Amino acid sequence: MYRKGIKSIVLERSDTLRATGAAINVYPNGWRALDYLGIGSELRKKCVPIKGELRSLKRSDLMHTLANHLPNETILFGQRVISVETNPEAGFPILHCVDGTIINCKVLIGCEGVNSIVAKSLGLKAPKNLSICAIRAFTSYPNGHGFTNEFVRMKRGSFTIGFLPINEKVVHWFVGRPWISKDSMAEKDCTLLRDLTIDMMEGFPSHLIDMVWRVDLDSLGLTCVRYRPPWDLALGTFRRGTTVVAGDAMHVIAPFIGQGGSAAIEDAIVLTRGLACAFRGSDGGDWDRMMKVRVERAMDEYLKERKMRLMRLSMQTYLLGLMFVVPSKIVKLVIIFTLLAFFGLNSLGHAQYDCGPL
Repeated sequence: MYRKGIKSIVLERSDTLRATGAAINVYPNGWRALDYLGIGSELRKKCVPIKGELRSLKRSDLMHTLANHLPNETILFGQRVISVETNPEAGFPILHCVDGTIINCKVLIGCEGVNSIVAKSLGLKAPKNLSICAIRAFTSYPNGHGFTNEFVRMKRGSFTIGFLPINEKVVHWFVGRPWISKDSMAEKDCTLLRDLTIDMMEGFPSHLIDMVWRVDLDSLGLTCVRYRPPWDLALGTFRRGTTVVAGDAMHVIAPFIGQGGSAAIEDAIVLTRGLACAFRGSDGGDWDRMMKVRVERAMDEYLKERKMRLMRLSMQTYLLGLMFVVPSKIVKLVIIFTLLAFFGLNSLGHAQYDCGPL
């Protein structure tokens, strides 16, 4: 918004800038989007290339870089929104915060993640859970890790571990496995989570076990894998008036193809591009009925442009997720044929997408 001259504010529920999760794997489509935002070159310096343009980027580096390119007054911290309503006369959204603050908006973009209050106000169904958990973390090697710059994954039974270097001294690793009863305690106790993970790694190479043992505990996190199924994306209502959703608030994409973060950045570019056209020739102060209509039309065009892209990503991750949870070999074979029918032999075709410039 700022790069296109659109005045806006960001409401952050936390008292400080926070980045949930350890790292984000960024494929070529994500780097194109970051280049369009003007921060791609800066962020590339913070991570090593793995294959082509695949890189693992610390979420904190991404968040701080984005924030540093905004005017100081853009982000308002400690603003926890608890409900959204619509002004019955003007039709504009009204936000209610936990401290009693009421904020009248002209345009509201809900991009506050999987538990989005804005998405709930639009009547979107809650994301569904897979019986799989994802563990993500960093391990630091003060003297260098010695790994080659490649993305490594290993699977034994229902336990999958993968890792890729961020730089010469830090490795980003992740684990995917079924959810177990002890996880409700482990998600609050990083030491317990580490020990549980190691207990499940019998038969894995010693350097992987050592990687988990030496984990930076502050970075260690466990989440239940959640997703919005493709049919909910096809049938859901993502706009009402001048309120719309983006990112995980719209499409909760399971992590199996590493596109959740990049897809959210694509959303931001496509939506901003449309809104910039709607605001063209206006200083933002003259909000007549036609301005409201232009903004709503821009939001509809954004949703139309994004829907097919997001449905394909959602379908691919949904099918891959089923591979983890269905026991039947016959069903797994059907899933494999379905993946081939929809996506062909190039499982990384999603990484070649170009959302276009701002």
